[in-house]
Amino acid sequence: MAQYKEHTTKAGKKKYVAYIRIKGYPHTSRTFDRKTDAKTWAEELEAQMRRGLYIKDNEARKHTLAELIDRYLEYELPKREKDRKKIETHLLWWKENLGYILLSNITTRVLAECRDKIASEPCRGSRAGKKRSAKTVNYFLGSLSVAMTTAVHEWEWLDQNPVFKVKKMKEPKGRVRFLSKEERERLFTACKNCGSDYLYLLVIIAISIGARRGEIMGLKWSNVNFENKMFYFLDTKNGEDRGVPIPKYCYELLQEFYKKRLPNTTYVFATKDDRIMDLQWFWEKTLKEAQLENFRFHDLRHTAASYLAMNGASLLDIAEVLGHKTLAMTKRYSHLTPKHTASILERMCSKQFGDDNSN
Repeated sequence: MAQYKEHTTKAGKKKYVAYIRIKGYPHTSRTFDRKTDAKTWAEELEAQMRRGLYIKDNEARKHTLAELIDRYLEYELPKREKDRKKIETHLLWWKENLGYILLSNITTRVLAECRDKIASEPCRGSRAGKKRSAKTVNYFLGSLSVAMTTAVHEWEWLDQNPVFKVKKMKEPKGRVRFLSKEERERLFTACKNCGSDYLYLLVIIAISIGARRGEIMGLKWSNVNFENKMFYFLDTKNGEDRGVPIPKYCYELLQEFYKKRLPNTTYVFATKDDRIMDLQWFWEKTLKEAQLENFRFHDLRHTAASYLAMNGASLLDIAEVLGHKTLAMTKRYSHLTPKHTASILERMCSKQFGDDNSN
C-alpha cells in the first residue's frame, strides 16, 4: 500500500511524495505538485507490480535528469559538509543543458559530448575567455556522478551510474610556477596601480601565507585575531579548520585596512552591501601590466611554498602552512630544499661519526 507525505519547499510550495514498498520490488518514490497525481501514479505502479508487469528500468523511463537533480539538491546536498556550492553550480549546469532527457536515454556518448562542451566553454567570470581546465571538467563529471550514485543505491531510479563509463580528461601533472624576484616586483607595482587597493592586500596575503584564493576572499574580520596575530580559516578544502600566523608586513597592512574598513561589513574583502568583492577584472589587468605569462592566481600559493622551501622549511613545515593533509601534495617542492636536506644530513653524520672520524 502506497504512503504519501506532504512537505513544503523553501520557496513555500507544497509537494507530495508517494512511497511504494512491495516485497520483491525496489522501494520506489516520486514527488508531485498535486496529491491526486501522486495517488494516480502510485496506484498504476502498484497494479503493474502485482500483475508482474513492472519492468525494472521503469523508473529510468519516468524520470528526467532535471527531476533527479532537483531531488538531490533539495534533499541530499544539504547533508554534505563540504563543496556544496561547487556541486550545486555543476548540477545546475547539467540541468540546464541536459535536464529534459529521460534517465533511460542518458548514454556514454551523450555525457561525453557534454564533457567536451564543458571543456570548450570559458571559465565563469573570466573576461579573457579562458577555457576550463581538465581538472574543472572532471569536477563537473564528479558532481553529476555523486547525484547519479544516490539515484542508483538509494532511490533505485537507475540500475547503474552512466558517468562511470565516461572517460575523464587527462590532467597535467602538478606544476610549480613561482615568481622570480623581478616578476614579484613587477606584480607588486602593477597591483598598486591597478585601481583597487584591495588587490595588493589580497596578493600580499597569498604570497605571505600560501592560502587559497577562496580562503582569503572569504575571510571575515572575526577570523583575524590581531592580538595573537593569527588568521583562522574555517571549513577549508580538506575539511579542517586551520590557524596561520600573520607575518609582520601582512599584519601592518591589515591593520591599515581595518582602520578604514567600510562600516557594518563582515568580510575583509567586502563591498558596500557586505558581499565578497569580485577582483577578477583587476587581477587580469594586473597580469597584463606586470607582463606575467602562464601565471594563475593559484601560483601565488606555489610561490609562497617555494619561498618557504628555498628558505629552509621542511616539507612537513610547508604542509602545515598550506593545510595539506598528507605530504603527497607537498613533495612537488622537494627539489627546492637541497640546502636544508644537506644541513640535516651533515648534522646527523657529525653526531654519528664525529667531525674528526676518531670513532
